[in-house]
Amino acid sequence: MLRPESFSDHLAERITAHSADPRITARGEFVLYWMRTAVRAHENPALDVALEAGRALGLPVFVHHALSERYPYASDRHHTFILEGARDVEAECAARSIGYAFHLERPGHRQKALKALTQRAALVVTETMPVPPLDWLTDGLADNAPCPVWSVDTACVVPMPLVEKAHTRAFAFRDATARLREERLRRPWREASPAGPAFTPSDLPYEPVRLIDADIPSLVAECEIDHGVGPVPHTEGGTTAGYARWEAFTQGGRLARYAAKRNDATIDGVSRMSAYLHYGMVSPLRLARECATLPGEGPEKYLDELLVWRELAYAFCYWHPSPTTLEAVPAWARETLAAHERDHRSVLSWETLARARSGDTLWDATQTSLQRHGELHNNVRMTWGKAIPLWSDDAAQAWDRLVDLNHRYALDGRDPASYGGLLWCLGQFDRPFTPPVRVLGTVRPRPTAEHARRLDLARYARQVERPALSPAPRVLVIGAGIAGLACARTLHDHGLAVTVLDKSRGVGGRTSTRREGAWRFDHGAPLFAWRDARLGRYIDSWAHDGIVQAVGDAFIGREGMNGLARHLARDLSVQSGVQVVALERSGTGWQATDGNGGRHQADIVLLAMPAPQAGALLSAVRSSAGGIAAMSETLCAVRMAPCWSTMVVFDGPPPVAVTDALTFGHLTAANEPRLASGWRQNARPGRPSGEAWVVQSAAEWSEAQLERDASSVAAEIAEALRARLQVAGAIVHATAHRWRYARVARGLSVSCLFDRDAGLGAAGDFAQGPEGAHADVEAAWLSGVALAGRILAG
Repeated sequence: MLRPESFSDHLAERITAHSADPRITARGEFVLYWMRTAVRAHENPALDVALEAGRALGLPVFVHHALSERYPYASDRHHTFILEGARDVEAECAARSIGYAFHLERPGHRQKALKALTQRAALVVTETMPVPPLDWLTDGLADNAPCPVWSVDTACVVPMPLVEKAHTRAFAFRDATARLREERLRRPWREASPAGPAFTPSDLPYEPVRLIDADIPSLVAECEIDHGVGPVPHTEGGTTAGYARWEAFTQGGRLARYAAKRNDATIDGVSRMSAYLHYGMVSPLRLARECATLPGEGPEKYLDELLVWRELAYAFCYWHPSPTTLEAVPAWARETLAAHERDHRSVLSWETLARARSGDTLWDATQTSLQRHGELHNNVRMTWGKAIPLWSDDAAQAWDRLVDLNHRYALDGRDPASYGGLLWCLGQFDRPFTPPVRVLGTVRPRPTAEHARRLDLARYARQVERPALSPAPRVLVIGAGIAGLACARTLHDHGLAVTVLDKSRGVGGRTSTRREGAWRFDHGAPLFAWRDARLGRYIDSWAHDGIVQAVGDAFIGREGMNGLARHLARDLSVQSGVQVVALERSGTGWQATDGNGGRHQADIVLLAMPAPQAGALLSAVRSSAGGIAAMSETLCAVRMAPCWSTMVVFDGPPPVAVTDALTFGHLTAANEPRLASGWRQNARPGRPSGEAWVVQSAAEWSEAQLERDASSVAAEIAEALRARLQVAGAIVHATAHRWRYARVARGLSVSCLFDRDAGLGAAGDFAQGPEGAHADVEAAWLSGVALAGRILAG
C-alpha cells in the first residue's frame, strides 16, 4: 500500500488527502490526474505525484482535463484562455509520452466523464485550490469515489499544508515562513518521469477534442456560457505565451525597475503574469527561482509580492473555514462597516458599475480596463475595490459586487490571490485607520480623487479605452430590436465602432410601444419572461434603475415596453427611419445603401431583422463568397408566423373582474382564435385612466386574415372583445397592427449565424440555439450577445 508520506519529500509535503483512508492499492486500471488549475506538464507537483504513484503501483497515468459550461462566471474570455492553455499542455504531454485527453462540455457532449473515470481509477490526483467551487468538487468527489482522492499544492513555493494557520498580516506570514521559503526558493525542481508509453483509455466516456488543430472560437461559440465577455487577444493563454511575457519582463529591464515603477499604472512596469499564474500555465516555482538569482531592489520586491502577499492569500484560504465570505473579514472591520450602514451613499446598480458608468472618471477607467482587457493594474485595483462599498447598500452587497465584477472580467479572478486582494478592500490583512470615514468607518479609505491626483489620468484613460481587438473592425448592425441592440451594445462596451440602422421611427422592434392620442399600447411583446441564468444580473439592474417591473413571473417596461430598448440604445449610434435596400461587397468590407440614397461603409455587417427579410436582402448580394448565399438560404428556411395585434379602448370597465391587473393574466378563449390573449393596458404604470386593451390573435387566424384592411380587423376584434368582456359601453378607439413576422414557427438550432471570411452575421429570436429558447425577448437577447461574441473572438 502507498500513503502520502511514501513519496519524495518535496512531493509528500504538498499532498492533502481528501479520503477517509488515504492508502492506495493497485486495484484500478490507472492513476487519474484530474487537471484543473495547473495547466502545464512541467514543474507540476500534481502530475509528478501521479507519475510516482503510477510507477510504484505499476499502473499507467492518464491526464483528464475538462472544461465545464457551469463554473461560475463561465465566459468566452475564460474559456478561450483555458483552451489556448490546454493546447500547449496537449503538446507538452505528447512530447513527454504522457496520455492526455480534453473534454469540452457543450450541447451533445455533456457526459459525466469524471465520475465514470473515477470508478476505474486506483487513485485520483488533482490540484489544491482552497476556494469554491473547486474545493467543494474535490471533497464531493472524495466522498463518492471508490479510490483515494488527493490534492497537491501546485501554486506555492511554501506548501500550504506546512503553514499551519491562516495568518492575517503579511509581516507575520513573512516571518513565520522565512525558513521554509529559503529552504525551497533556490531548490531545482526534480521532475518525475513516465514509467511507460503514453496511455489513454481506449473507451473514454467522451469524445476528446484534439486541440492542436481545433478552431477554438467555434468551439467556444458552441458552449452555453456568457458570450458577452469577450476574449483578450493581446493576452493569449498557454505556457508558451506565459513564458514569453515573463522573459520580456525579466530581460527587458522592467524587473530591475520594478520597485520604483510598479505603482504607476500608465507605464509598462509590472509583469502582467497573474493570469498565467492563476491557471498554472507557468510554474511559480520557476519564476521565483529565476527571480531569486537576480540582484537589486526590483527582484527583491517582486519576490515579496509573489511569495509573501500571494502565498499569504493562498495559505489563508487553505486554513480559514470560510475564506470567500464576509466571515473572512476581521471582526473589527465587520463591526465598523455595520456601524456605518446608515451613512449616506448613492447606490448604483450592478449594470451601471459593470459598464463603467459610475460618473467617477478614474473608477470608470479602471472598470473599463477590466471589462475590455481582462486585467487591472494592482495599484489602481485597490482604489477600484475601495470605491464599491460607497455605491452599495451594505457590506454584504459590496462583497458580492467585488467578487462578481472581479471574477467575471479579470482573467486572474476566482483564486485565493484574488480573494486576498478583495478581502483587503474590506479590512483583511490590514489594521483600523482613524478617524472613521463615511461608509467605510475605520477600514482604510482610498479615495479615487486622491489617487487621480498622482496619476496621469488622461493617459491612463487612453490606454484602457482602446479596444482589445486590433485592428478593431467597423460594424454595421441593421435592425434596432432587442437582438440588434444587445449585439451592438456588447460590441460598443468592448470599444468597437458600431452603427445601428433601423427603418422604424424608434428602437425596439416588437418591444415597441405605440401612442394613439393619450393612450399608449404595448402592442408587440406585451411582456417578457427570463429563464436563462445568464440574464439575472441584468434583470435585477433594470428593476433597480426603474427600466422594468416584475408582474408575476414576467416583466414589463415601467414606461412602456420600448423602455428597455431605449435603455439599451442610450450609448449607441442609432439612425432611425433608415431602411437598407441593398448590400454589396466593397473591397474587404461592405457598403449598405438605404432608401434615401445614403451609403454606409463597414468591415462587418450584422443583420438583426426577421429571418425572411434578412434572407431576401442577402439573396440580392453579388459576391463570389459562397458563405453569403448559404446564409441567405438558411435564413430563408426559417418560418415565421404572423399576428394581428389590436388596440381597443372602451368608455367603461367590464361588469366583473376578468383579469388580475397586478399579474396581467391572459384572457383565454379556446374557441375564439381572434382573442388568443389580452392585456389590460390601463393597469400598467404611468398609463391614463380608461379601459384600454391589447388583444393578440392566434397565428392561424392571423395567417388567414393577413391581407385584410387593418381598420376592418380592428372593428371585428373590438366587437369580439366587448362581447367577451360583457362591456355595455361604447368602443372609444380601435386600431389594429399587423406583425407579419411576429412569432417563430420553425427556427434555427444555433444561437446566431456568422461567416468570419465574409464579415457577415445574423441574429434574432429565430436563432434559438440547440436547447431552444423560452421567450421571444430572451431568445433575441441571447442571440444578439452570441453574435457579438463571434466578432470579439477576432
